[in-house]
Amino acid sequence: MPTAPTRKPALKTDTVTSTALVFLAVVAGGAALYWLAAILTPLALAAFLAVMIDGFARVLRQRLPLPPRAALPLAVTLSLVLFGGTAVFIADNAAAFASQVSSYLPRLNQVLAQVAGLVGVDVPPTVNQLLHMLDPARSFGMVAGWLQSFTSTAAFTLVYLGFILAARGGWKRKMMGLFPERGRRHEAMDAFARIRDGVERYLWVQTVTGLMIAAASYAVMLAVGLDNAAFWTFLIFIASYIPVIGGVIGVAAPPLFAVLQFGTYWQAITLLVVLYGVTTVVGNIIYPRMQGRSLNMDPVAVLLALAFWSAIWGVTGAFLSTPLAVMMMVILAQFEGTRWIAVLLSADGEPNQLKSRAGLIPPGDAPPADEAPEKPSKP
Repeated sequence: MPTAPTRKPALKTDTVTSTALVFLAVVAGGAALYWLAAILTPLALAAFLAVMIDGFARVLRQRLPLPPRAALPLAVTLSLVLFGGTAVFIADNAAAFASQVSSYLPRLNQVLAQVAGLVGVDVPPTVNQLLHMLDPARSFGMVAGWLQSFTSTAAFTLVYLGFILAARGGWKRKMMGLFPERGRRHEAMDAFARIRDGVERYLWVQTVTGLMIAAASYAVMLAVGLDNAAFWTFLIFIASYIPVIGGVIGVAAPPLFAVLQFGTYWQAITLLVVLYGVTTVVGNIIYPRMQGRSLNMDPVAVLLALAFWSAIWGVTGAFLSTPLAVMMMVILAQFEGTRWIAVLLSADGEPNQLKSRAGLIPPGDAPPADEAPEKPSKP
């Protein structure tokens, strides 16, 4: 009698295969994010702003005697006023700064001559010659293209933000439809709450450390008499929202313009030493302690996230790198196959634990519970 064919045992996915699949998924996801950057970056910025406005609304609701439905419109209004005032401040100070650039040309030619003498160049080039070599038409074309891209991104971001805020009330019903089981629904809502709190804590850490660097920078710039000190202070504060390297890049411009403004070099040397000293202390001592206590992110993971998202989305990716890393850590911690990645991203090996802010800001609201507990079914 013919014997029945023996069934081969099912192959088990080993660790190497799982790691390879995760690696291929990361590569494919990175390629998709890069190709779809024009579509996804405004959406990511809008989601980030929506979380920020939502957190602002909850703070207003906790600190002010407001009706529950009045907190969000007030937060949106105050945010629009803040952003509008910021745009007016930048435009006004940028125009004043541009009008002063022409007065720096003689001093800049003198500095170029001194530098050329140090390196052994007999006939130093002038600023006009350098600008002619850079092809002004091409440079203006690049600037115009960047402004067009920025305007388009800003417009799409505002449109996305409006729709996200308008659809905010239907998320609870969507969660109930996506996760009919109560346990799964609570897990998903808890993960969303951790992502939201992580983004808010990131904003808090960056704002506090940025204010430290900006205040010290403004004081020393006023002390040496640098022009447009308020404008440089604002740019330093905005640049500090780029983790790790933002503060270093932001404080580089004031010493350079001090060389052009003053006839001596001690002002520029003073700015260089003090600004980079403050940035080093805040970036290497204060910032890691605040970040470790609030975000539970490993500093190496923050640096890798900055490099990854900057390569994919440019400046937008640099600003959003840490919130996106927090989001990925929380999401990867929900699945057994990818939890090891979340453990590596975390600072203490517990990716599900976002540490308390030690009372600096009231912690985020707990995920909303269902209206009534489930009753046990009768036998």
